[in-house]
Amino acid sequence: MSKKLFVGNLPWSATSDDLQQLFSQHGNVTSANVITDKFSGRSKGFGFVEFENDAEADAAAQALNGQDFQGRNIAVSEARPMADRPPRKDFRGGGRRDQY
Repeated sequence: MSKKLFVGNLPWSATSDDLQQLFSQHGNVTSANVITDKFSGRSKGFGFVEFENDAEADAAAQALNGQDFQGRNIAVSEARPMADRPPRKDFRGGGRRDQY
C-alpha cells in the first residue's frame, strides 16, 4: 500500500524533480509534487511525496525531517486528508444595512 508524505518549508526554487531526487534515495517514489499558486505559478513552499511502500516512506520521513535542503530545514510528516472547511463568506456585498 502506498503512503503520502507532506514536505513543508521548501525553498521557493525547489521543483518536483528536486523532491523526486531527494526522496528516491530512501525508496521507490511513486510521485513528487511541489504545490504552486495557480495564478502566478510560484511555489507555495510545500509539497507531497508518495511512496509505494509504507516502510520506505516512514524511513524517509525519519531521515529527512529537519534536514537541510537547498538552504532550508524541511519538515516531513505523514500527509493527512484535507479537513472539511466551512463555507466561505460572500464578500460581494448586496446585503442590507439593517442586517448588520
